[in-house]
Amino acid sequence: MAINLKKMIGLDDDDNKLGTEDEYYTNTIDEARNVSETGGKMILLEPRAYSESQQIADHLKKRNSVVVNLKRVTSDQAKRIIDFLSGCIYAIGGTMQKVGVGIYLCAPKNVNVQGKITEDTTAATEDTEEEIKW
Repeated sequence: MAINLKKMIGLDDDDNKLGTEDEYYTNTIDEARNVSETGGKMILLEPRAYSESQQIADHLKKRNSVVVNLKRVTSDQAKRIIDFLSGCIYAIGGTMQKVGVGIYLCAPKNVNVQGKITEDTTAATEDTEEEIKW
């Protein structure tokens, strides 16, 4: 009688024997490449105030590289922008590199920056007088 009741309700023992298969989804190689290739833009920005540093961080969060020219801000604002961007870059695992006087390259984790630009400290140029005093 209990067996008939189970069949009426739909709890037949034969259903338990079949089992269920779990479906798994794995990324293919092409899909993995597409993820790493997203955000391949290079953004050039010249902030005029500290408030524009949020815009730079937004580009970095979208995995875009940003070249920042700090020549149009005061040295105090430039320090604050660099401090803010340093924290952002640390949080996303990116890198920051000085490429010129007051010019910085900010790259997210998906961008591999190779090489380094060194400054010639012996040569006297007009730009050295305008350099931001850190």
